[in-house]
Amino acid sequence: MCRWLAYSGTPMLLDTILYKPAHSLIDQSLHSKLGVETTNGDGFGVGWYSEDSSTPALLRDVGPAWNNRNLREVADHVRSPLFFAHIRASTGTAVQQSNCHPFRHGRWMFIAISDGVRVWAFRYSSGHDSRSLFYSSRVDALRRLHPDMAFLRDISEETRLIVSEPLGDLPGAWNEVPESSYGVVQPGADELHPFTPAPA
Repeated sequence: MCRWLAYSGTPMLLDTILYKPAHSLIDQSLHSKLGVETTNGDGFGVGWYSEDSSTPALLRDVGPAWNNRNLREVADHVRSPLFFAHIRASTGTAVQQSNCHPFRHGRWMFIAISDGVRVWAFRYSSGHDSRSLFYSSRVDALRRLHPDMAFLRDISEETRLIVSEPLGDLPGAWNEVPESSYGVVQPGADELHPFTPAPA
């Protein structure tokens, strides 16, 4: 099963989130702790918004993320205030680019969902046994817990991460999204609500 993340906040080099954390998404592509599969090497995708365009850019490939030179190059040079990243472990479907997230339609980007301003993320399955999903704690709370962390001084209080697995073990940094819930990361107060689909 796939692993993914969504970042929203202070414009950040993709490398800072995709490669540098102890349990980064790139590390998860080889050593997932909470996914169905330990290895997620059946493709990847990254999508990001920039100030120069109203539509997101995408980079997707069917190979593994851990050794993709194009991903490494992009991550070292692209700075974005909102991006998604995805690593794929096929569960029987074809290993092809059309199965690699994220997807784009106009200004919209999908795993989570974003319009370039807000991010909606869902944890739901009809069996009520959904895969893991976490969100980062508020930056102001983390600054109080970890006043010596330079990284926390350099980001805005609007900065948030949604991840399928925590990127590290910093105390107080990660909160599990409850089963059958959805959250909205947006300017101002973020939201977390129960999610119950209406019957057809």
